[in-house]
Amino acid sequence: MVNFSLEGKVALVTGGVYGIGFAIAKALHGAGARIVFNSNTQQGVDMGYANYKVEGIDAKGYLCDVTNEEEVQAMVADIEKTIGTIDILVNNAGIIKRIPMIEMEAKDFRQVVDIDLVGPFICAKAVLPGMIKKGHGKIINICSMMSELGRETVSAYAAAKGGLKMLTRNICSEYGEYNIQCNAIGPGYIATPQTAPLREIQPDGSRHPFDQFIIAKTPAARWGTPEDLMGPAVFLASDASDFVNGHVLYVDGGILAYIGKQP
Repeated sequence: MVNFSLEGKVALVTGGVYGIGFAIAKALHGAGARIVFNSNTQQGVDMGYANYKVEGIDAKGYLCDVTNEEEVQAMVADIEKTIGTIDILVNNAGIIKRIPMIEMEAKDFRQVVDIDLVGPFICAKAVLPGMIKKGHGKIINICSMMSELGRETVSAYAAAKGGLKMLTRNICSEYGEYNIQCNAIGPGYIATPQTAPLREIQPDGSRHPFDQFIIAKTPAARWGTPEDLMGPAVFLASDASDFVNGHVLYVDGGILAYIGKQP
């Protein structure tokens, strides 16, 4: 029988306060995992606790900046001491800055790369020794369609997510022999509070232009939901994916396979 159970596993979901990270954490908990999350602000930690409480989930939150190696190492050490070895790491924390490249300052570019790429490196580096010692582990990086495609105003994000795809493959290459699987999920356009303004019905009753664009580009003819990512996350976190390594699973409704409708 295929084993999707995560009973007895400890899962760290970075930035798992709301949205995609929160949905993935709920899915992992539903499969039996103990959930740990972080935020780089106390307000975020408090929000996370409130959100998990509503779902009846006894999660543990940490105030930790994923770009600060000392803070991450301290967080992981405390998790290992008080809860147990981290079996599953979901590198979800990330930001995007939509600025035309010639208008973007290098400090903004670096900030996006630091959070979206260096952060996952720091977190993976921190959990790998425990996974090696245990002889098993799962690392799931949250990539993006921008790991494959470019688009206006997202040069830093695309560069970081493209790098994260290759970091995924390299962790697989270096640590696969220790029975550690590093894979990624590449979400398509997901309906979250952050994208709600892009889906608002216009005063004339029509769809928002960007909403029309996404629907026309997606064979599924809809936006994804955070719930669409729950099954793939459980699969990649479970023993069912023990021979899947270095893979990016795109959950995009078919966008990357589709050239789009003829105008």
